[in-house]
Amino acid sequence: MPKAVSTEEVKAPADAVVDQLRAKLGLVNKQIWSNPETAYEEHNIHDALCDFLENEGFQVTRHALGIGHACGHNLIASSSIAAFIALSTVLKRFGMPGRTQLLGTPAEENGGGKAKLIENGAYQRADVSLMGHAGPTRIFPELESDGIAGLLVNARKEFTCEFIGKSAHAGGNPWTRLNALDALVTSYNNVAVLRQQIQPDDRIHCAFLDTPKDLVPRVRNCIEAAALATGCKVNLMEDQLYADIEINETLCERYQFHMSKYGRNVTKNFPKFLAGSSNVGNVSYIMPTIHPMFSIHAPDGSFPHNPSFETAPGTDVAFEEALVVGKLLALIGWDVLTDNDLLQRAKYQWKQATSENQTVSRHLGSNTLSDLL
Repeated sequence: MPKAVSTEEVKAPADAVVDQLRAKLGLVNKQIWSNPETAYEEHNIHDALCDFLENEGFQVTRHALGIGHACGHNLIASSSIAAFIALSTVLKRFGMPGRTQLLGTPAEENGGGKAKLIENGAYQRADVSLMGHAGPTRIFPELESDGIAGLLVNARKEFTCEFIGKSAHAGGNPWTRLNALDALVTSYNNVAVLRQQIQPDDRIHCAFLDTPKDLVPRVRNCIEAAALATGCKVNLMEDQLYADIEINETLCERYQFHMSKYGRNVTKNFPKFLAGSSNVGNVSYIMPTIHPMFSIHAPDGSFPHNPSFETAPGTDVAFEEALVVGKLLALIGWDVLTDNDLLQRAKYQWKQATSENQTVSRHLGSNTLSDLL
């Protein structure tokens, strides 16, 4: 058995590995930020990431499951790569058993990349999922910090509706007509009325729904009722479910603790929901997961997915923060792999949380669903 090595002993060599990669990883980070690609078309970035890892001596499976702005995905990649290489290196250096895996995710924003990775078994051999996401210093108006370890986000479900009516002469025989436009307008008005009776953190945006699981059937009823009232047929196409995130207190505590060692003041968790979604939520329903948002000191008033946030992820300051997050994700990985009590606490909390939310768990286990990056 290898002798026990504390996280404090691991910090210095892990930091050194990341610092040595700074220049080369900085070029990859800039390349991703400068050349955004759309969902399931991330060909150039796929090659850049694979080339980088192969040049560092890692075995890479290209196009394993289909790999993969104004959101900072270049920083997600940089922090994840830094964490993977740092953790892999210290495990080997100290002779500790354990396995690290870096997953490239396509179509995080629109296409459910992680959900499809889950369906294809990419996470089957993993115990814990670690990643970070960039954001502004003031992600909520009343909270200013260097990040939030446990960030709540909305689940999301997308509907596309096609109403099918029957044409007729508006003056000669309108009684034989089935008005698909009326059905569309009626369904919209039904949903508009429903907005008065939903929770403060729920959102409904026309055809795009950020919804918890109990809101989905209510919206579906609004649409089907409109078809029934007008006599039209409706084809209702439902896209992947983006689950909400199950916060893991054990992992959040370790994130907050390690961040303090780098001089960062991080909020462990916050009770408000971020009005957005991520398919990392799907991962959090199959294993303990942490998805902190770290501050990249973007201009006041900026917010992800807005033009004001577009330039912030491309700055040197943002890249340096991503490297810090990579270092401490490696330390959390070390904690999980070398402290079985901590791992079991994280798993127990995850089981407790998901057992209380069986509806989403069942969805994630079905074939209806198709981010470490």
